[in-house]
Amino acid sequence: MATTAPGRGILPILWRALVLLGSCGGLCRGGPGINVYLSVEEMRRLIGLDAELYYVRNDVVSHYALPFKLLVPGETNSLHFTWHTKSKVEYKLGFHVDNLIAMDMPRANISAQGEVPHTISVFRVDLLCTGKLDSEVTMEVLLNLTIHSSKNITVLNFKRRKLCYKKPEQEEKSLIYPGKNSSKDGRTAFDAVHTAPTTSTRVFYISVGVCCAVIFLVAIILAVLHLHSMKRVELDDSMSESGSSQGLSQPSTQTTQYLRADTPNNATPVTSYPTLRIEKNDLKSVTLAEAKARVKDIAISRERITFKDVLQEGTFGRIFHGILVDEKDPSKEKYVFAKAVKDHASEVQVTMMLTESCKLRGLHHRNLLPISHVCIEDGERPLVLLPYMNWGNLKLFLRQCKLAEANNPQAISQQDLVHMAIQIACGMSYLARREVIHKDLATRNCVIDESLQVKITDNALSRDLFPMDYHCLGDNENRPVRWMALESLVNNEFSSASDVWAFGVTLWELMTLGQTPYVDIDPFEMAAYLKDGYRIAQPINCPDELFAVMACCWALDRDERPKFQQLVQCLTEFHAALGAYV
Repeated sequence: MATTAPGRGILPILWRALVLLGSCGGLCRGGPGINVYLSVEEMRRLIGLDAELYYVRNDVVSHYALPFKLLVPGETNSLHFTWHTKSKVEYKLGFHVDNLIAMDMPRANISAQGEVPHTISVFRVDLLCTGKLDSEVTMEVLLNLTIHSSKNITVLNFKRRKLCYKKPEQEEKSLIYPGKNSSKDGRTAFDAVHTAPTTSTRVFYISVGVCCAVIFLVAIILAVLHLHSMKRVELDDSMSESGSSQGLSQPSTQTTQYLRADTPNNATPVTSYPTLRIEKNDLKSVTLAEAKARVKDIAISRERITFKDVLQEGTFGRIFHGILVDEKDPSKEKYVFAKAVKDHASEVQVTMMLTESCKLRGLHHRNLLPISHVCIEDGERPLVLLPYMNWGNLKLFLRQCKLAEANNPQAISQQDLVHMAIQIACGMSYLARREVIHKDLATRNCVIDESLQVKITDNALSRDLFPMDYHCLGDNENRPVRWMALESLVNNEFSSASDVWAFGVTLWELMTLGQTPYVDIDPFEMAAYLKDGYRIAQPINCPDELFAVMACCWALDRDERPKFQQLVQCLTEFHAALGAYV
């Protein structure tokens, strides 16, 4: 998809990138060596990033850029495409505009049809607004490539959203000399200005002189203020040199670690972080008695449970490997996860464990793991039981794989990781269809077995078992800040689209084998970083196409994020492509 400068390892957020629709056709096998891409200079001009974005690289058409239309700012009036081929390829170029009142038909500096050049060349497409009204115009660049020998045709369809603005009312009438025949003799405003009386010229020069004087005075004032501020800085440095230097160097260190892909047109420099509006967690309003009543129908006797090993342990919670005896036939047993709280856990913590465990209750899907039973006898701490997955928590499994030797039987391939991502996307797609919002999707809330089957679980006890993944932003509520979409952070708004954002971070976790995202960013600064266009960098050895999938999930506009069903399809195709090369 794209290449970046050595050591950077980052791509632009591809919801802003160009859309590519087409098929390989004759370009995929023994083709003529066609390349169509955006150069580093063009990418820098459009979104401020040093990178190349390929649509066709050595005859292979990229299929993984999702259909998001690039928004072309109003001040950008041309697009530049770089292309070349090794042998004869014919092309046809056309355009389509959905609003010809707001924008004229685009024009190119090449002919409508011809041959693709054999040397690296650039062709320009001019986008000219009419200035008659404010509108967002959808336009398409249609490029048909035909291999002369086989007559195979590949269609590349580049879609753009161009912002056009209405021009301010012309002041030509006030410039025309008010003669009797000024409208009849066809005189233009330019002619009228040059035939205006001498008084107009004098007024013009007087105005210029006044402006120059004002500019000169402003420059003097700014110079005085600058010298004054320099003296204050020198005084502050002499009083606390070490503290000042540390404070000045810190921001640049942080920002260089993350991608600033596309700062919105109306973005302003962030000088202070916005106040986060947090609504009270509904779980805290539920009493323990109400929580027990919700799960009473699946309650069983504690005598049927035998505890084995402690799999995970936190400050007030534990997860056991247990054995559940069949009620009708004691000779039948099955393994379970048993979530429990310690004796010193508060009633609120016990209530939250029971309530959060019900998040997936009643749902049936091969990639979901809802609770099966609970133990809520009086005088005993409650237990929550889930079916057992023998390789346990996915995040811990990934970290073990990262530390494992190459010959370890748990070593996994990139294809395995993509397969895990597909399963998570399938489970989330089912939740989206059932209008269930998870709100805490991450590898820590997934489990895996020896066949690499992945299932999504609830987030009960996750705050206690993975305390480094949750942060309190001054509201006495721990939240997975680094996995949350901007609207969830700022406005406490959750939807399937915010789950898609979390899925993108989860996919990043998979490709990094359990690393923590945004590890160097202060949790209080996350909202400002996301709003200003920063994202996690592309993981090492992560294919461009896979990072493009992640990047699409992190669009600030929730409507521009893909749906889970689209993610399933895209990842499945990518998984099949990986299999073709293995």
